[in-house]
Amino acid sequence: MNFQWKGVMPAVTTKFTADDQLDMDLFAVNINAQLEAGVHGIILGGTLGEASTLTSKEKECLLRETIDICNQKVPVIINIAEQSTAGAIESAKKAESLGASGLMMLPPMRYKATSRETMVYFKAVAQSTSLPIMVYNNPVDYQIEVTLDMFEELLKLDNIQAVKESTRDISNITRIKNRFGDRLKILSGVDTLALESMVMGAEGWVAGLVCAFPAETVAIYELVQQGRIAEAIEIYRWFLPLLELDINPQLVQNIKMAEKATGIGSEFVRAPRLPLEGKERQRVENIIKKGLETRPDLSKFKLKTAAL
Repeated sequence: MNFQWKGVMPAVTTKFTADDQLDMDLFAVNINAQLEAGVHGIILGGTLGEASTLTSKEKECLLRETIDICNQKVPVIINIAEQSTAGAIESAKKAESLGASGLMMLPPMRYKATSRETMVYFKAVAQSTSLPIMVYNNPVDYQIEVTLDMFEELLKLDNIQAVKESTRDISNITRIKNRFGDRLKILSGVDTLALESMVMGAEGWVAGLVCAFPAETVAIYELVQQGRIAEAIEIYRWFLPLLELDINPQLVQNIKMAEKATGIGSEFVRAPRLPLEGKERQRVENIIKKGLETRPDLSKFKLKTAAL
């Protein structure tokens, strides 16, 4: 599928049953809720997807099911996060053979690669597939930054096309635009900076809390695209306490609690993750409860996306 790197692309969670099996029925409920809200793509196998705990067979099952549910309506992108170059190439080839629309790629995992090693890694994978690639640039969490000089070299490969911008530096969006124009598409990767990023020129939003609140997330994007910034800010101010659940070491548990509260997910996580308890659980529950009680009426914005 040919597509553009733009719009709201949920980094979806993986649904599990109480006995730690894939819950494909509940997974389908959530994917359909995303599609009904008007998202522009689905991203599998990120941190929220608990990909590091999934087997290859489970990843294949999730990819096949998502492609089937989406039925060409939106692109299905899978994350590549591997320890070795050979492993990343194998994953990329497998994803392409199964029908993925594109790849999101992290730098090498568990090894703090040098700039040269990181570029060689990205290039080797890009040259092994025809799929379009979005580089995930998150030096805060992964300790490897893909600099503009590195992108200058990487963009010699046509299928490296986008960046999930998670440096937490809003001005970096302007630096990218000044240097590369539209050659490198930018999707914000930090929920709490998404509106600001899109106002500064990011083409889209790889979102987390969208997993629980798809319509509100899409509404913010659509309002920004229409230049209705004040209205987007109105929703965003309501959303921010919930969005802050994404910038937390327990983001998976937090977002799954929110998904359960909105009826499109469950709290089941895979060990070593455990459900929240005690004061932290109460804190998150209170944020979600208040968010639901004050949830904005999106109908007043008169947007045309499916769920609005």
